[in-house]
Amino acid sequence: MKSIYFISDAHLGSRAIEHRRTQERRLVNFLDQIKDKAEAVYMLGDMFDFWFEYKEVVPKGYTRFLGKISELTDMGVEVHYFTGNHDMWMTDYLEKECGVTIHHEPYTLEIDDKIFYLAHGDGLDYRDKEWKTSLMFWCFHNKVLRKLASCIHPNIFMNFGLNWAKHSRMKRNEPDKNLDFENVTSIVGYESAKGNGEEPYQGEDKEGLVLYAKDYLKQHPEVNFFIFGHRHIELDLMLSRDTRMLILGEWMTLFTYAVWDGEFMFMDNFIEGETHL
Repeated sequence: MKSIYFISDAHLGSRAIEHRRTQERRLVNFLDQIKDKAEAVYMLGDMFDFWFEYKEVVPKGYTRFLGKISELTDMGVEVHYFTGNHDMWMTDYLEKECGVTIHHEPYTLEIDDKIFYLAHGDGLDYRDKEWKTSLMFWCFHNKVLRKLASCIHPNIFMNFGLNWAKHSRMKRNEPDKNLDFENVTSIVGYESAKGNGEEPYQGEDKEGLVLYAKDYLKQHPEVNFFIFGHRHIELDLMLSRDTRMLILGEWMTLFTYAVWDGEFMFMDNFIEGETHL
């Protein structure tokens, strides 16, 4: 019986990652190791640090990654891609050229008699309300501005997008003096959060995606697994006797993946040269 794999947040092409070619090769190596074992691979957003599709132009880079997911789909492996806040402008390129199924909204499906709720996570956290009402959010989701952006020369607009993403990443990488690392409520995500400025896990009563999942569960008690990306922390939490929630970490420093083997769900880190899948 083949397994289902879940990954998120590789941010391929990020100019804030010094060895981004090595990072892409590690991801491709992971996909190569699971290709004969996987029934499906779910990529829960932000696999690219910035993505914009033109009618006739393909963004430079990512050739190893795109070639590998094309190989997987050619082999009959389902590859599902959820757009995140860094690749929200994805349209149909991966679908038409690579055989990938694109999801722009949270998606619920049944696997082996278990109900899975999958989403990137951006916009679900209650703390995202300020972002969702911001001018920047409106610009990103405005169809007219998106059409106008497609008229800008790719060299200019892609350079702008990648530099904007780099600036955002570098700003987050500066340790935030307001983050209380000495009183973190859980060791989950502590080291990665402390090292790169990510907000550490806030506990069940404050973590936005946990609160969202608990609220959703009240109306949909049939859900067995909530799986999110976006937060860049590793979390594996039981919400009830029959419901479990996972946040998948990222593929820049943690290299986290989750696997459903038909009976059990587990989350681990892919270590180059050591992990054998």
